[in-house]
Amino acid sequence: MAVDKALVQAVQAHQAGQLEEAEKLYRKVLLRQPRNPLAAQNMGVLLYGRGELDEAAKLLRRAISIDPKSSEAHNNLGNVLRNQGKADEAIAAFRQALRLQPNESAYNNLGNILRSRGETAEAIACYEAAIRIRPDYLQSYYHLGITYRELGRLEDAMASHQKAVALNPRFYQGMTHIGVCLFELGRYADAVAWHRRALEVAPNIAETHNNLGNALKSMDDMAGAEAAYRMALQVKPDFTSARLNLGTLLILLDRRDEAIAQFEAVAAQLPEHPVVWAKLSYEKRVICDWRDFEESVDGKVRRFVRQGPTEITPFALITLSSTPEEQLLSAAAYAARISKQAAPLPPRPAQRRDRIRLGYLSADFHPHATAYLMAELFERHDRNRFETFAYSIGPDSDSEIRRRLVAGFDHFSDLKPLGYDAAAQAIYNDQIDILVDLKGYTQNARAEILARRPAPVQVNYIGYPGTMGASFIDYVIADRFIIPPEQHPYFTEKVVALPHCYQPNDTQRAISSWAPSRAKCGLPDQGFVFCSFNGSYKLTPRIFDLWMRLLAQVPGSVLWLLEGAPGSTQNLRREAQARGIDPVRLVFAPPLALPDHLARHALADLFLDTLPVNAHTTASDALWACLPVLTCAGDTFISRVAGSLLTAIGLPELITTSLADYEALALSLARDPTRIAAFKQHLQAQRLTAPLFDIARLTRNLESAYARMWDIHLAGQPPAAFDVVEA
Repeated sequence: MAVDKALVQAVQAHQAGQLEEAEKLYRKVLLRQPRNPLAAQNMGVLLYGRGELDEAAKLLRRAISIDPKSSEAHNNLGNVLRNQGKADEAIAAFRQALRLQPNESAYNNLGNILRSRGETAEAIACYEAAIRIRPDYLQSYYHLGITYRELGRLEDAMASHQKAVALNPRFYQGMTHIGVCLFELGRYADAVAWHRRALEVAPNIAETHNNLGNALKSMDDMAGAEAAYRMALQVKPDFTSARLNLGTLLILLDRRDEAIAQFEAVAAQLPEHPVVWAKLSYEKRVICDWRDFEESVDGKVRRFVRQGPTEITPFALITLSSTPEEQLLSAAAYAARISKQAAPLPPRPAQRRDRIRLGYLSADFHPHATAYLMAELFERHDRNRFETFAYSIGPDSDSEIRRRLVAGFDHFSDLKPLGYDAAAQAIYNDQIDILVDLKGYTQNARAEILARRPAPVQVNYIGYPGTMGASFIDYVIADRFIIPPEQHPYFTEKVVALPHCYQPNDTQRAISSWAPSRAKCGLPDQGFVFCSFNGSYKLTPRIFDLWMRLLAQVPGSVLWLLEGAPGSTQNLRREAQARGIDPVRLVFAPPLALPDHLARHALADLFLDTLPVNAHTTASDALWACLPVLTCAGDTFISRVAGSLLTAIGLPELITTSLADYEALALSLARDPTRIAAFKQHLQAQRLTAPLFDIARLTRNLESAYARMWDIHLAGQPPAAFDVVEA
């Protein structure tokens, strides 16, 4: 066979995907003509496609030595070198290809490697150059869209992907990326539509099913989300992201055992995956499964945070025995990811007017602890000085508290259906002066809205007990106990200290007239009742050890706990048995309506707080019901809340600073009923006059803080920490 004919047949076979035949023919040509540049180059490309990179590079270098002016050969060599991890040599090859003959492929390839090195501006220039040469070059539109998304330019990213899809209506990759961008903009319904469009073209892409599940979950379509995640795993059983997402969804569906099984499967597959350990640690604490507690919780998760930025959420970390420095690291990394995808709205000129426009952003304007704490504060705002706006990003509810909240504001808007940009624009259009975020990084938070800077002054208050680590949050509302001066460096916000306690309390919280007997609540007729109605995730082996020692030393005493997630009761009884305590001495209180729950506090003698996560609303409930609270104050915001409440109610003697002192004082009090009675009498006498429950005083002080913030802004000065002087 003539060499020329063999080469033609080799190229035809190569183009037809008949690679074995093409290789045989290329080798035949090269055997007869070792310096045939086309045969050497094409054989190199074939071997590159098969992953034989070293041999491919040799053949492509041979082709270049024969024909140094072959732009195509330099471009192909660049691809091989990039896959060999030789980025500098690859870049040189692509640049040489472009010097010889500018073409869309080499520009696109150079853009890809520059993007992988973080040189995004140059990468964008390369993609744009490729498109100028060939306006219908789909790949550069696609990669340009990916680059824009990495830069947080989501609208530009979508525009590029839409051009790619217009060029090829079956280009499902572009459709999927449009859906991801829409999800990151909070436009969940639109994201669902694009993911479903992609699946019509390519129904077996696991990543698209997973992305669809995320969007459906955000729309509260839990059944649809579960089906999407399970389909992703059916297509790709080792898809860890889908398994993590499925586990997270199962938690929301109260199927915790199934969720933990999903997380454990991921941990077995990826033992160094930070997020799965954070999820496992939290969910196992919820059910009080403390096996390997130190390693899986305090050890591993904190180690991941210290090693560098992770996807671990700040809330998962602050519930551990973490340090202020670790909490700042975690929050700052999370805030940086949010900020990257948010374009700030243009600043508005500072404007002094008769009333400061004050907005509150929350997902908790429904039956929720935050709503019960703050309802009266909203109602008491001085309407001569403040015009109040509520922005709800959570569920609506046909409830008494929802109706009360709606009536308590001048304006009430439901922003939940809106994406981040549209929600931020709505707040911006209302010309809000001070926007107060009541969620931080807790469940259903949308800090992405705040990252767009819809208000000139933005405040972290009540919902998140820690720093948000964000440049877009100016202030955090606190008090000098919650955040003492030595802790200020661990907050990116400027700390505003109220005179007494940072926490508002609704004095209209009703305590029902129901007076249950001890027997009705499962308590013994006689004996000291230690009580802790904190959530089960706040309990730790160390605290539980201490509590069991107290039961051992106080004959006839019991520990009254809130009935938690399925499995937690059995686990706690097992843990008590292991510590030599009869499990029947643990009594579990079922959920009740708040007035009845408050009423049953009268049967307890002493509320025992937890550490590192203190009681917050739970502690103020106990104090409102005249039940003394014993706490141990730690070094972080979340571990100092009960101490702040006790200071404001005039019982600082119930604050300890070590667990040894906490245990000793608890034992002393359990043996001194006269002192317990005195504490209860103090609470009964002070509950309507002490600063903790003086909501009128707190409202005035908080308004003074807002006015000072606004004056600082009007003066053109940067935010500054300050203590509020008693109004």
